[in-house]
Amino acid sequence: MGTRVRGVRSPLSWVAFLVGPSPDTPAGGEAPGAPFLWRHGFSGFLGAMWAFGFRWPCAGRRGVACLRPYERHDHGRQPSRSGEGALIDRPLRIGLIASIAHRTPPRGYGPWEQVASTLTEGLTALGHDVTLFGTADSITSARLHAEAPTGYEEDPGVDAKVYGGLHIAAAFERAGEFDVLSNQFDFLPLTYSRLVSTPVVTTIHGFSSEAILPVYRAYDDIAHYVAISDADRHPDLGYAATIHHGIELDRFTFRPGPGEHLLFLGRIHPDKGTHLAIEVARRAGLPLVIAGIVQDEEYFRERVQPHLGRAGISYVGPVGPAERDRLLGSAIALLHLIGFAEPFGLSVVEALATGTPVIARPLGSMAEIVRPGRTGFLVDDVDGAVEAVAAVATVDRQDCRDDVEARFTAGRMVADYARLFSTIAAGGPAVVSRSSSSGRSTRANRTEASLAP
Repeated sequence: MGTRVRGVRSPLSWVAFLVGPSPDTPAGGEAPGAPFLWRHGFSGFLGAMWAFGFRWPCAGRRGVACLRPYERHDHGRQPSRSGEGALIDRPLRIGLIASIAHRTPPRGYGPWEQVASTLTEGLTALGHDVTLFGTADSITSARLHAEAPTGYEEDPGVDAKVYGGLHIAAAFERAGEFDVLSNQFDFLPLTYSRLVSTPVVTTIHGFSSEAILPVYRAYDDIAHYVAISDADRHPDLGYAATIHHGIELDRFTFRPGPGEHLLFLGRIHPDKGTHLAIEVARRAGLPLVIAGIVQDEEYFRERVQPHLGRAGISYVGPVGPAERDRLLGSAIALLHLIGFAEPFGLSVVEALATGTPVIARPLGSMAEIVRPGRTGFLVDDVDGAVEAVAAVATVDRQDCRDDVEARFTAGRMVADYARLFSTIAAGGPAVVSRSSSSGRSTRANRTEASLAP
């Protein structure tokens, strides 16, 4: 991991640090080692300079320009701002904290990691100076800082609590290097947010249970929360924006043909309605392909496995990007018969990108994504889903693709985040709107492109 330099805060202390005892003095009170500069040479000196906040050439092109001292921000508020809503007119220094359950981007399943990757690459392409805090095997064009060798869901030897703690601490120990921290790793990083002056923008990827709400409430006064759909806004919290997820369109192949099978794509779990998809396919007399990770083994054994190999129902397991694209594009429709208020649903947008209509229950964000009669159907039960399958041929697959291009591209998502980050770093308001008791937004600070018409 290299030498880590900690605890240096002033010019006098760093001079003492360089010529005084080495920081790797043996534990237990033994005699101090030789001066740090003598022991570590010029490379050690450069590392120490970086730790104290000095930066090498950074103007004109990435990695080139200004030697400047460590800067701190009072939650993004700078005296030079020209009023609320002002934007910083230079590239931002952004630290992005990704989930470490999987690699960024994920090999297969991993919606949080996929969003983190899309955002990281998009912000970097716009010229921002981005550091991705992710697993060591992550793939990125940004600067990468890693504590965990790989995802804890992928390697049982990676302890989630141990590496999760190291991962979050690493980002906040370096908070002074950034104009803003983008938290894509759930609620735990919030507990560090009062310890730094760098503003923390937390994307809430849904609430796994009511039990985690106390943390969000505790930091609501200083937090900058982003909802991924209006439906997922909690009435107790204030939000800076609603920003719908976006996808890279060139990774999904548009197929104008009618499709060959129905598709279930997602976690094998009662909430996702795999058993309902099986029932719909059976009654419609059409083959069904089931793809995704098994999250509930008992449910899989009792409600899914007995049907495999019968009436054209098959399970292909988790799928990577190429197979995902093929399955989505060759489907008659995606069956998304969820039993919970889903915060967003990337697979729904991905299906539409290939031209495949979506048949979903009207829960959570589905009403914001699916346009009934134009890009799919919202149904209440299995009977309604069977009727929708019969009517799906009336949906123009080109309309599905066009709707994604208009509302759910990575470019739109990245632009929304870039503007929000710039506003907050320039001293914009911490909370723009508070949701109503119904969970719908009142007046959100979001671009029109992120809204479902």
